[in-house]
Amino acid sequence: MKINGKHYRSIEVLENGWSVRIFDQRKLPWELAFVELTHRDQAARAIREMWTRGAPLLAATGVYGLCLALREDASDGNLKKSYDLLLATRPTAVNLRWALDEMIAAVKPLQGDERVKAAYRRAQEICDEDVEINRRIGLNGLPLLREHAKKNQGRPVNILTHCNAGWLATVDYGTVTSPIYMAHDEGIRVHVWVDETRPRNQGASLTAFELAQHGVPHTVIADNAGGHLMQRGEVDLCIVGTDRVVRNGDVCNKIGTYLKALAAYDNNVPFYVALPYPTIDYTLESGEKIPIEERSAEEVTHIEGQNQDGKIEKIKITQSPAANPAFDITPARYVAGYITERGLFKRIPESTGQPLKAASGMV
Repeated sequence: MKINGKHYRSIEVLENGWSVRIFDQRKLPWELAFVELTHRDQAARAIREMWTRGAPLLAATGVYGLCLALREDASDGNLKKSYDLLLATRPTAVNLRWALDEMIAAVKPLQGDERVKAAYRRAQEICDEDVEINRRIGLNGLPLLREHAKKNQGRPVNILTHCNAGWLATVDYGTVTSPIYMAHDEGIRVHVWVDETRPRNQGASLTAFELAQHGVPHTVIADNAGGHLMQRGEVDLCIVGTDRVVRNGDVCNKIGTYLKALAAYDNNVPFYVALPYPTIDYTLESGEKIPIEERSAEEVTHIEGQNQDGKIEKIKITQSPAANPAFDITPARYVAGYITERGLFKRIPESTGQPLKAASGMV
């Protein structure tokens, strides 16, 4: 990813070899701010309070949080305590648990400095693997956009997305945005309808920001406008990310995704989900078993933005009580396909235990 022409990863170890730099996503798009993570509790807070977010990036931040914990105390007791603390920060996205389990497997047989070195080594591997996974998601999603471009005969391919599943939600490339960036770079005319994604406005503040940095034409819309655009034939396909997909293909994603899937289904607009393999939870059969995070009501009752003087301020928009379920479940029957690093599938592939190995069942 590039910001003002400079390449970044969303999370990187600093030159000292142990502390970690992340973006403070709460301040985007108004300010490009960085946070240096130096201890476990700071990493946990960054995840819990959404300084950083997005299922793959939560995983990356979590594993470096474990590295920071072991650097201070490499004992078995602290390993278990830190694992439990970091795992509890965000309950819905499954990537965090997967990555922390990978770390436990890598460091459990070791002690002392060797355990710390192994932790940093595995954390770097997880981040590098995420970049490659998302690159391959782009390659496997690109033919979809080529196909629509061919049908459109010069008209832009209009893609609707919800929330942020771009490089700000991963280590690099993004899931949804990876094929979009590749299509744009290839010269395919694409245009993205960006749902604002209330209540935290990740679409308006994050997806729109990164699309603008990459030069991709886009338009921010109110969350309720998507169905109208589909009825008018102004959406060629929907592509969304996900925080967890289960064995039967049900999709857990940012609240409001289900309504987009219903509108897409009613208007014969193909609805795709872009996801890396660690987002698939083979332990659950259906989406009704996924724990749905209930976040602070203040995210609904207040809104933050830039005033006329250029200052960022938070204002209250209602005096009434509010509920804030952060995710909803889209049943598999509404999904046209799953774009993964192993191919494009009509249904969730069986687990192979080999994340980057070619799988059968491509469509």
